Amino acid sequence: MRERVQKFGGFLAGMVIPNVGAFLCWGLITAFFIPTGWVPNESLATLVGPMITYLLPILIGFTGGRLVYGARGGVVGAAATMGVVVGSSIPMFMGAMIMGPLGGWVIKKWDEAVEGKIPTGFEMLVNNFSAGILGMLLVLLAYNLVGPIVASITAFLGAAAKTIAEARLLPLLAILIEPGKVLFLNNAINHGVFSPIGVAEVKEFGKSIFFLLETNPGPGLGLLLAYWVFGKGMGKQSAPGAIIIHFFGGIHEIYFPYVLMNPLTIIGVIAGGIAANLTFLLLNAGLVATPSPGSIFAELAMTPKGDFLGVLAGIAVGAAVSFLVSSPLVRRYSGNVDDQSGEDFERAQQTVKSMKPTKAQTYDAGNSETLATNERPVRKIVFACEAGMGSSVMAVSVLKKKLSQAGKTDILVVHSAVNEIPQDADIVLTATGLTERARQTAAPGTRIYGVQDFINTPVYDEIISHC
Repeated sequence: MRERVQKFGGFLAGMVIPNVGAFLCWGLITAFFIPTGWVPNESLATLVGPMITYLLPILIGFTGGRLVYGARGGVVGAAATMGVVVGSSIPMFMGAMIMGPLGGWVIKKWDEAVEGKIPTGFEMLVNNFSAGILGMLLVLLAYNLVGPIVASITAFLGAAAKTIAEARLLPLLAILIEPGKVLFLNNAINHGVFSPIGVAEVKEFGKSIFFLLETNPGPGLGLLLAYWVFGKGMGKQSAPGAIIIHFFGGIHEIYFPYVLMNPLTIIGVIAGGIAANLTFLLLNAGLVATPSPGSIFAELAMTPKGDFLGVLAGIAVGAAVSFLVSSPLVRRYSGNVDDQSGEDFERAQQTVKSMKPTKAQTYDAGNSETLATNERPVRKIVFACEAGMGSSVMAVSVLKKKLSQAGKTDILVVHSAVNEIPQDADIVLTATGLTERARQTAAPGTRIYGVQDFINTPVYDEIISHC
């Protein structure tokens, strides 16, 4: 079940994350040039409306279609998205997430149905007109049916969000958000749920608190500080570096293993999230666009004029509460950790197994029951994460540095979304919870490693020794 939710969430995020740059562009223009912005400009402010109404939904629709069926799917997906855009008065992000993939799927099925049946010399004619005719039908469907339905759903969600906010229940969303993040549903929560609501609020109010709920780095910072101060062994030693990567780099995945190895600390990050959300609500704080990644720099860049106190206060309160609640839990856990070895003796055998993922968590992509035995030369290593733009980017830099130090500079190391692993990859590294999805995506014979820590994993040394 969790894997299916992750896969669906990953697909939603895969439509949004490649376009985050365009969202940030729109957010910066909004923050600077609207009447309440830093440098109000009536002429330049006219860019805000068309970009949110047309550009961003069509980009999502194109990306959704491309995910299903390449560039041809992207073109039909973008055309189909235009039907929901024109047929509604609200930004159609949810509609684009429906029509984009649907357009890609329809043209894919058409091509499969007519493959080998088109007379020689008529291929281009049939291909172009089939895309055009199917695109037209999808536009009409979107304009007359999908658009109104999505508009009704959006209005309902907006009203529900407003009711939750007015009832002061918004902070309690942290009870769902923080466990969801640790299960690698962070991108699905942020880009699939909160971003569409936030964008609609920005159009009406100029900012939205929904952009802060998942991206706030405060709760994770508090947890990592607790490990730094009260932890022992690996947790304590690695916490300072993790703090820098999490808070300044915006890679929230870095603190998930700290929760997973001591699950009770989820109480701390939930408490931090509730306190932070309550602070945002009381101070009427919000952002103009989703900060991606969730770095303190991105948070500040998306903060509208006059909201810095509220945003910074919420982040600080979230970190402080998370630290206070997590500290006794970390101290209690650390009491079972040996000072010299840094290992919990009661869990030593299980820990040793999990810390030797080089063998225990290696899969042959063609047969999960058999460990990889293919010793072909390694030419390409792929780091795969949920969206291909978070922890995997950081890990690429780490491994490139290690390979360079070992004098092995002829190996290509790239990052990718777990759903888009290149078929020519020789080795794939991914988070432990994503190994099954990586196995389904990678080519048969690819060696797949599930790792828990992209910074200090022992897998790197074994891979380098085999290269």
